[in-house]
Amino acid sequence: MSATATRHDWTLADVRALFELPFNDLLFQAQTVHRQHFDPNRVQVSTLLSIKTGACPEDCKYCPQSGHYNTGLDKEKLMEVEKVLKAAEEAKAIGSTRFCMGAAWKHPSAKDMPYVLQMVKGVKALGLETCMTLGKLDREQTQALAEAGLDYYNHNLDTSPEYYGNIITTRTYADRLETLSYVRDAGMKICSGGILGMGESVDDRAGLLIQLANLPEHPESVPINMLVKVKGTPLAEEKDVDPFDFIRTLAVARIMMPKSHVRLSAGREQMNEQMQSLAFFAGANSIFYGEKLLTTGNPQAEKDMLLFKRLGIKPEEREEHDDEVHQAAIEQALIEQKNSALFYDAASA
Repeated sequence: MSATATRHDWTLADVRALFELPFNDLLFQAQTVHRQHFDPNRVQVSTLLSIKTGACPEDCKYCPQSGHYNTGLDKEKLMEVEKVLKAAEEAKAIGSTRFCMGAAWKHPSAKDMPYVLQMVKGVKALGLETCMTLGKLDREQTQALAEAGLDYYNHNLDTSPEYYGNIITTRTYADRLETLSYVRDAGMKICSGGILGMGESVDDRAGLLIQLANLPEHPESVPINMLVKVKGTPLAEEKDVDPFDFIRTLAVARIMMPKSHVRLSAGREQMNEQMQSLAFFAGANSIFYGEKLLTTGNPQAEKDMLLFKRLGIKPEEREEHDDEVHQAAIEQALIEQKNSALFYDAASA
């Protein structure tokens, strides 16, 4: 069987045709494409940590961290480097291979960047893949993250260009694409996807996937989120996504971006085991693992492993370095932090 060609010229008509396929035909095609590029019984496992929570100046209508809405979320300052590294060690111990760090910023400030870079170096030293989501970046910040060893940068497009203005007004779609371009130019990998269940149409879901698949290079990681409705946000009363529509979107993403990891991301807590199993069959091969995604719940690690066992799925393995090398690198990262003589202003966010 010849491998499916990787395309960057998808049209709305092409993607509509995929969405309109009979469900069984769509899943068969997605699973066939999946098996051409991945072991169908391996799933990449990531852990996500909020390193700075709340009071974000963006007005994303889905986000409990936005300072525009009253969701009862406590505002927290940037975490200390040692605490982040401890959380990364714990994530590695439960089987994660990638450690993702998220900060509720529109963009990182100059005073925060040294700490962020120390986090990247320290987590990298543990033998974990590193990922960050910090908002909009400029070229200098992007290059600094790359030089520190950051593997992935997450910057979601969220939805189609046409529907985007209904969800966010404080950052443009062009801003998001610019950041993705900077990340790629700096040699890092891209993690970018979107959210289903925000009132968008099927054409908007198709439009999101077209934007991602028609980039010069496909994102290495494509998170597909199901809206987690949080009281106090404008989308708190939005209609639930139909489970079959969600699975269809995963399958179409797999077909359009055959070599990308498609991540079953936020909203997994609301999915039963049968829906998650269908998601894996549709081509999802990455999950967030642990008890919380930034500020919302996520199935506990033990529950995930039990499901994996029932399905015959195993976590993707990681390439590990010698433990002594890990320890030396961790110690060096902590020495750099102490020698920097930069003490974070507790009064700032």
